[in-house]
Amino acid sequence: MATVTSSDYYDVLGVERTASQEDVQRAYRKLARTYHPDVSTAADAEETFKRINEANGVLSDPELRSRYDKFSPQFGDDWRKVPEDYDAEAGSPFGGGSRGGAGGFAADGASFEDLLGGLFGGGRFFDGGNVTMPGSDVDAEFELSIEDAYSGGRRSLTMQTASGLRTIDVNIPAGVVDGQRIRLAGQGGDGFGEDAPRGDLYLHVRLTPHTRYRVDGRNLTVELPVTPWDATLGAKATVETPAGPVDVKVPAGSSSGRRLRLRGRGMPNPRGSAGDLYAEVKIVVPQRLTDDQRAAWEMLAEAYADAA
Repeated sequence: MATVTSSDYYDVLGVERTASQEDVQRAYRKLARTYHPDVSTAADAEETFKRINEANGVLSDPELRSRYDKFSPQFGDDWRKVPEDYDAEAGSPFGGGSRGGAGGFAADGASFEDLLGGLFGGGRFFDGGNVTMPGSDVDAEFELSIEDAYSGGRRSLTMQTASGLRTIDVNIPAGVVDGQRIRLAGQGGDGFGEDAPRGDLYLHVRLTPHTRYRVDGRNLTVELPVTPWDATLGAKATVETPAGPVDVKVPAGSSSGRRLRLRGRGMPNPRGSAGDLYAEVKIVVPQRLTDDQRAAWEMLAEAYADAA
């Protein structure tokens, strides 16, 4: 598959501008699996993967996607800086082709500074006639495993900027959940002009699918394999949790699908109660039987048949 080089987010993900959210997510997952640096052998896989994440971070957010659709055709990568009330049909905020006044820096009686102020909401500075503008805010997806989200801690990520690759340290709160947004002030796009401040970086957390856990907010569900005799008679069993194994009691007469609640064993919550972990009973039958074992099961079947 060819490397994505277009700057248009729809081209990056290979979807139409009318694509549904489901189409966007489907395209993103396919490309992410192809270009993930841990999987792809392409030399530019890391850069392409970051571009794919950036595109998905915008197109998967209805509000950001609406702004992108509205302003990117006219303003390109500066679409984030355009105020919501800007009237695109009124022409360029820089006065279009009608420039007048001293030195050509005015249109319809407005100064160049006034025009820039109308576009960037006052977020610009003038130093001896030089224009300085803060960098754009950047949205990106940040994938985490359940274990990393549970424990939190410091992580490093590398992002592509106009001035090259930049490595950023991120402090992940313990118990971060899927869809949560982490703001890194001053770690976004590069500003324009000398000493211009950077924008902010917004990381949208995405928990990667896990072979053991199912996630519902802060609650976790894990399958608990139980033998038929333990399910019938009751027994102790060990449940794997992100914090380590925990012993539970399987009540006698448990059927597959029964959920055993382990209060507070789900994802931590820095601002309140932790989630719960549910151990879901799954009865597992032996795959191979000795002659004696088969005879015992046959006797058991006969006993139940006689009781019926």
